[in-house]
Amino acid sequence: MRQIWKNFRALYFASLMMLIGSGLLSTYLALRLDADHVDSLWVGALMAANYFGLALGGKIGHRLIARVGHIRAYATCAGIVGAAVLGHGLVNFLPAWIILRMIVGLGMMCQYMVIESWLNEQAEVSQRGKVFSGYMIASYLGLVLGQLILVMHPGLGPELLMLVALCFALCLVPVALTRRIHPAPMRPAPMEPRFFLSRVPQSLSTVLGSGLMLGSFYGLAPLYAAQQGLSTEQIGLFMGSCIFGGLVVQWPLGWLSDRYDRALLIRCAAIGVAVMALPLALLPQVPMQLLFAAGFVVSALQFSLYPLAVAFSNDHVESERRVSLTAMLLVTYGVGACIGPLAAGVLMKLFGSQMLYAFVVFFAVVLVWRIRPKAVTNLHQVEDAPLHHIAMPAANSPLAAALDPRVDEQVVHEQMHTGEPAFEEPGEGKAS
Repeated sequence: MRQIWKNFRALYFASLMMLIGSGLLSTYLALRLDADHVDSLWVGALMAANYFGLALGGKIGHRLIARVGHIRAYATCAGIVGAAVLGHGLVNFLPAWIILRMIVGLGMMCQYMVIESWLNEQAEVSQRGKVFSGYMIASYLGLVLGQLILVMHPGLGPELLMLVALCFALCLVPVALTRRIHPAPMRPAPMEPRFFLSRVPQSLSTVLGSGLMLGSFYGLAPLYAAQQGLSTEQIGLFMGSCIFGGLVVQWPLGWLSDRYDRALLIRCAAIGVAVMALPLALLPQVPMQLLFAAGFVVSALQFSLYPLAVAFSNDHVESERRVSLTAMLLVTYGVGACIGPLAAGVLMKLFGSQMLYAFVVFFAVVLVWRIRPKAVTNLHQVEDAPLHHIAMPAANSPLAAALDPRVDEQVVHEQMHTGEPAFEEPGEGKAS
C-alpha cells in the first residue's frame, strides 16, 4: 500500500484539496445563510444546484476534455470554480448564489473526471482495489478536514471563501506539473434505464433513497446543528464526526458485505437509520451528547447504503454492462440528491429544524418496505457472486467505473473509449 501512495500521491493530493474546499464551502454557505436568517429552502436550493451542476458536468466534461485535453480542461475548471467561490463574497443576491453553486458543481465534476482518468490509466489491474481505496480515503479525509477548519476558524467572514479558493488553486499544482502523457479520451457510457429498472429495481431504489438522505445531510445538517444551539466550532466537529463515521464504516461494511446477503444488509442499515434518527426527528432540542452519538451512527449507516447497493447490483449484471450500470446509479443518486435538499428545506421551514431527520426517517422506512430479500430471484446472478465489495469514494464521476476492479478492463476500453456497447441485447428479468 505504501507504494500505491507513493505512485499516486499527486492525484490523491489534488483530490484532498478539492474535497477540503468543497466540504468547507457547503457548510460555510449553510451557516452564513442561517446567520443572515435566510429560509432553509434557500439552503436546500443551493445544495440542489450543486448536485445539478455535478450531473450537468458529466456531459459537458466529456466534450471539454475531448476538445482541449485533460490538463487544459482541469486547469480551466479549477480556475472557474475558484472564481465562482470568490463570487459568493462579491454578490449577496441569492439567485446569483444558486448559479454560482451550480458552476462549482459543474467544474468539480470535470476535475473528478480528469483525476479518475489518470488514476485508471496508471493503475495496474491487480492494483485497482487498492488505488480505489486510496482515492476513497483522500475524498473522505478532505471532507472531514473541511469541517475541522471551522473549529480553528469559527468566523463566517469572507476569509473562509478565500480558503476554499486557495484549496482549488492548490489542487491545480500536481496536475499542471505532471510529466505523464494524457490519458486516452473517454466518452459517456451508454445508458439503458429500462433495462436496469427491470434488472436491479431494489438497488436503484436504495441509491435514490441514499441520494435523498445524503443530499439533505450535506446541505442542511449544518443548519440543523445551528438551530440546535451549537456554536460554529461545535458544528464543524459535528459535521466532521458524521462524515468520519462514513469513512470508518467502509471496512467492517466490506467484511459483512462479502459474507452475508446484501439485500438483508441494506434493509438492516435502513432499519438502523430509522431507529437512530427517530430521537432527532421527535425532539425539538437534543442534548449535545445524544446529538453527536446519534448523528455519528445515522451518518455511518447512511453512507453504507450506496456502496451496498452498488455491490448488490453488480452481483446481478454481467461484466460487459457494469460501466453503464455505474452511470445509471450515479444519475439515480444525483436525482435524489437534487430533490432531497429542496424537499427537506421546505419541511424545515414549515415545521422546524427536526424535520431534517424526520425526512431521513421517512425515506429509511420506505427503503425497509421497498427492499425485500425474499423477492430477489437470483435469476440473473453472475457466476462468481457475491463479487468482492469495494469501498466507494464519497464523491465520484461517471468514470469511477473504470477504477472498479469488478469491471473488466477490456470492457471499459470498448465502452468508454469507443462509446459503443460491447454486448448484445439481453433478455429482461427482475433480480434485485
